[in-house]
Amino acid sequence: MIKNGKIFLPPPGDESDFKELFKRLAAAGAGRPLSKDGFPAGPWTPELLAEAISQIDSNPVGVDLRTVQLWFQENEKGISAANIRWLARIFGCDDPVATSEWQMELSAAQSRLSAKRREWKRAGSGVAAAVPDVPRTALIDDGSVHSAEPTRDTDANRRRRRFSLARKSEAFFSHGSPLNLPASVFAGMTALGFLSYIIGIHNVTYERADGLVKQVGFLWAANWTLDFMVFLPLFFFFVIELLAFWKSDGRKKLLAPSDQVDSDDAWMRNVDASSYTYWSVFLICLLFAGLFQWIGVSLIPLMKGGGNYAIDWGKIAIVRPEVISVPATVVFTGLAYLYMCLVFYLFLAGLILLYTVVHDLWKIESELKKRPDADRQHQLNETGLTVMRGVFRCTVLGVLVAIWMKVQSSYLASSGENIVAWLVGDMSSMFQGRNHMSTGFRYRMPTHYSSLLIVFSTCFVFIYGSIRLDVRSRFRAPLCKMSAVVALLVVCYLLIDAFTGFSTLLAVTVLLALYGLIDPGFGRWRASELGSDQSVS
Repeated sequence: MIKNGKIFLPPPGDESDFKELFKRLAAAGAGRPLSKDGFPAGPWTPELLAEAISQIDSNPVGVDLRTVQLWFQENEKGISAANIRWLARIFGCDDPVATSEWQMELSAAQSRLSAKRREWKRAGSGVAAAVPDVPRTALIDDGSVHSAEPTRDTDANRRRRRFSLARKSEAFFSHGSPLNLPASVFAGMTALGFLSYIIGIHNVTYERADGLVKQVGFLWAANWTLDFMVFLPLFFFFVIELLAFWKSDGRKKLLAPSDQVDSDDAWMRNVDASSYTYWSVFLICLLFAGLFQWIGVSLIPLMKGGGNYAIDWGKIAIVRPEVISVPATVVFTGLAYLYMCLVFYLFLAGLILLYTVVHDLWKIESELKKRPDADRQHQLNETGLTVMRGVFRCTVLGVLVAIWMKVQSSYLASSGENIVAWLVGDMSSMFQGRNHMSTGFRYRMPTHYSSLLIVFSTCFVFIYGSIRLDVRSRFRAPLCKMSAVVALLVVCYLLIDAFTGFSTLLAVTVLLALYGLIDPGFGRWRASELGSDQSVS
């Protein structure tokens, strides 16, 4: 039925409780306006329904999205009397009579749900007394905690109570403002920069054994300033953007209406599946990249000397104790390494989430192939391109992080007075035909190894996405261009300080990569390539 230009379903008048009734109405899109072609616009999603309720003129407060999400989920949480009024307005299509009928129907359905909960509580009271470690908690309307059903799904309840690193990590990227995580990383590096200025190592030089006066200040370290203030915040921003698209829009559009209600739960199950991966990465970052590397590269050389590591801001106290004391350096480097290992854990967690998005899309694509649908196929193609553009952006930024780690490490062993003069001198040497390669010092360079791991991890996600997603011939052009840029970045990384003039290749590659961040498709693609009336850029 059509009422006021919207899909109208009359109250069924059956014995359904609120959860059963709401699930049917949401799947049918009851109360949604008709599309331009006169057909139903599709099922309700939590975001669409929350927005529709908030747009009711007589409801200035609106409704919280989390509250609406609880209505969609399989739980014992019902609906408050205040929200019954607004939901009846939606299902009644703004018709006074229909709204009144739906208000009575929803109230009766909520009463039936409450009665079922009381029965569960009474049935479970004896079991809860025999098993004291099972909490007797149930849930009141709209998610307030009051009491629970002790006999049903106790294993699931225990899993929810247990700490989940995978879910906590995913929450960093999906909860709150998209700027929270990038701004936190930027703020942490800013704080370290101010601290380095206060203790006097922000801009410091030392005279090497060959007489070269070398700049090793903290703010001159490209692997800290550029990576933690530019590339990593951008990386986190693009991961958050892609994750938000996939969870709120991309994933649900590909699912059948009956599956859209449980989309968030299905996504979290995919996140939980990588739980051991998150723990492995966390331990590697905290123990090896953080604690053990700090002890071996910074603490032991500061306390006992030796180690054959290049002098940098973290070891300047060895050669210039008048600038900063060893205890102050130990404290500062400890804070810096702790910050670094936590940020790089989040970086690798972002890569795991990108992998999860690609793998989830591939599984949905495999299911859609079993029931071909032209409209769904078009939506799948658009979603696949959007996901690959996001993965490409993150891959570019990940390799740029590794490039500047290796550049800084190579500079410390070079004959350059500062990193800018070293790169400019190398570039000019190529045009002047001079050999700028240094015969200088040989040091242990653990950063070379860690940066190589970053390149490998980042490129793995891009390659996995390129292979898993069904990229048809009409999409190969943008994918080939993206792959070429990634390959060029990897080649540039491998050739750093390998020949005179490498900085020219570095400059060209970085400029091309930055352009790829703005336009990952490297040009606008005709609408016909997607089989739609819209262009994709």
